[in-house]
Amino acid sequence: MKDDKFKSEPFLREIKEIYTDLINRHISDSEQQLKVFDKNSVYLPTKKIGKNNPKAAEIEADNTARQEWNRTADMALISGVSEATILEVKQTEIHEKASQSIKSKGWLPNLFRGIVAKAKDFLQNLIREKDMPPKPTLDIDMAEFRHMRNLMIKVQDKAKEIKNLQDKVLPQLQQQLADTKGFFKGKERKALEVKIKETH
Repeated sequence: MKDDKFKSEPFLREIKEIYTDLINRHISDSEQQLKVFDKNSVYLPTKKIGKNNPKAAEIEADNTARQEWNRTADMALISGVSEATILEVKQTEIHEKASQSIKSKGWLPNLFRGIVAKAKDFLQNLIREKDMPPKPTLDIDMAEFRHMRNLMIKVQDKAKEIKNLQDKVLPQLQQQLADTKGFFKGKERKALEVKIKETH
C-alpha cells in the first residue's frame, strides 16, 4: 500500500533540499552549485524537458513565457517597483487567474501562457509609471498667476515700444535735426532737440 506522505508537498520539498545539499557537497565552485527554487520569490519556475518527451514543444513554449515574466520581474526590481508589489501582481494576475481558468476550463497550456503574457504587460506598465517623472503641480494661486501674466505682457509691450523709439523714431529725429540748417530754423532745431531728449 502506497503512503500518501511521499507525495505530500512538505516531504517533496524536504527531499529536494536534502538531494540539492548532497550534490552541492561535490561542487566546489559556489557559482555552479544548485539552488532549490523559492516558490515565494517574484519568479516563475521553468520545467526540465526530458529526452523524447512528447510534450517538449509545449513545455518549451511554457518555459519561454515564464522566462519573459522573470526578465520583466528583474526589470521591475531594477526600476524600483517593490518586491511586495511584484508578488501581489504574480499572485492576482497569474496564480489566481490560472486557478480560475483551471476550474472553469481545465488545464489549457495556451490559456496559461496568455495569462502570464497579460501579467507581464501589467508589470511593464508599472515599470513605465516608475520611469515617468511625476506630473508637475501648479502651486501658484490662479488669480496671482493671471496678474503676473498680464504684467509680463505689459512689460513686453513697453519693451517693443522702446525698441521702436530707439531703432526708428530716434534716427529719424536725428536726421531731421541734421537737415534743419539755417538762421531762421532755431526754434525748429530746439523743438527737435527736446523730442530727441524725450526719446532717449
